[in-house]
Amino acid sequence: MQIGQLIRRAALYFGDAPCLVEGARQISFREFDAATDRLGNALLARGLVAGDRVGVLLSNSIECLIAYYAVAKAGLVRVGLNTRETLDNHLYKIADAGCRAVIHADVDGLQAEQLIGTAELTRLIADGGQSPCAVDRALDAPYRLGFTGGTTGKAKAVTLTTRGELAELSAFLMDLVPDIRPGDTFLHAAPVAHASGAFFLPALARGATSLIMPKFDAAEFVSLAEKTQASMTFLVPTMLAMILEEPALASARLNLRTISYGASPIAPTVLERAQARFGKVFAQTYGQAESPMVITCLGPDEHGRIGSCGRPFTFVDVCVLDDDDQPLPPGEVGEICCRGPQTMAYYWNRPEATEQAFRNGWLHTGDIGRMDEDGYFYILDRKNDMLISGGYNVYPREVEDVLLECEGVVEAAVIGLPDEKWGDRIHAVVAGREDLDPAVVLAHAKARLANYKCPKDLELWTELPKSAANKILRREIRDRIVARNKEA
Repeated sequence: MQIGQLIRRAALYFGDAPCLVEGARQISFREFDAATDRLGNALLARGLVAGDRVGVLLSNSIECLIAYYAVAKAGLVRVGLNTRETLDNHLYKIADAGCRAVIHADVDGLQAEQLIGTAELTRLIADGGQSPCAVDRALDAPYRLGFTGGTTGKAKAVTLTTRGELAELSAFLMDLVPDIRPGDTFLHAAPVAHASGAFFLPALARGATSLIMPKFDAAEFVSLAEKTQASMTFLVPTMLAMILEEPALASARLNLRTISYGASPIAPTVLERAQARFGKVFAQTYGQAESPMVITCLGPDEHGRIGSCGRPFTFVDVCVLDDDDQPLPPGEVGEICCRGPQTMAYYWNRPEATEQAFRNGWLHTGDIGRMDEDGYFYILDRKNDMLISGGYNVYPREVEDVLLECEGVVEAAVIGLPDEKWGDRIHAVVAGREDLDPAVVLAHAKARLANYKCPKDLELWTELPKSAANKILRREIRDRIVARNKEA
């Protein structure tokens, strides 16, 4: 099965029903199939050949998804680029992937053999050859390149295959959003270049409409969800926290049947508030770039297990291993590892990193966690983010969850600063409502945390820096504070 066949089948099954909607514009399943054919043929007519890497640097839009799947039909390898990143990030990823072409939103300074801006993209979609574009590729050949978050160094390209893409699609339809169907509207509020894009193929395969928000805004999300009576969406926890602070939410009449979330940990208090407002509609998915979106999931009826990221997807094997790669019993803390058809094939041009990640056949996620007696998994934190203060292990996520319990706190980050006495001096940075008092937040933490876990200092920022995927960047926060302290 090729990805293009899914698109052709959807055109046959769902015809003139709306496939994509963006503002006042919409295209049907049949029109989406035809547009991806024309652009795919046009790309091949420009001299690109199967296996060539093509960067796609477009914001959430109909054209972005046409470009993604035209590249797929043409046998080319998509390299996902996020418009929220810097030019230096783009140049690094384009060079690292060896892109021959880049389809982009008129970004100055890009470097590639072929640069296709918005005007030319519009022309190619309109004027490309109308015959079916169907360049088959082997199931285990590169289908697209994604990039790791780069939180511990340079981002690495992960090689994802058609087999893995089909496995992810199957996992979503089997376990995460099994009831998605014709007549549903999936509201894409998060970047399509990141996690939200993973929900497009499930929507397409089942005849649901994908509603595209060009840029996330909490007030606009509430308004659009109410106006369209959207039935499903995906949110990163920071987005959900912002929506809960939106005044219009209290009176909005919404019809969201499933709210999927993931990409970063969610604070229990945020989830509790969200369930009080929306009901038991939340489905969590846990994955990473090397195993996109698919390691474990937690269904709406399982959210009584506070802090759990769920059980493995149906055909994914997950375990907790110690430092010697030996399996640990329930309750013991170690590294979460997985294996299955959804994982990457390898890191692009990085054989040593690939060998390190896939030890003894298991993908090592870098996440520290445990499994309970019933097979539910719990993530404590990233292995590289663990702090040691006064000889004790401190997981920043645990402290952040306590800070987020405090009324008015919307974002929190906990870092370790160098300290001769403690090793890591626990330091917290929070953002939230205008009247937030740092002293009140710190007192809240001291009342709920062991002394060695409690921040020694806490400061209030207007907003915390985030990655293009809306993940709070602890490393950048730490670097800013260390640099500031050196200047003082």
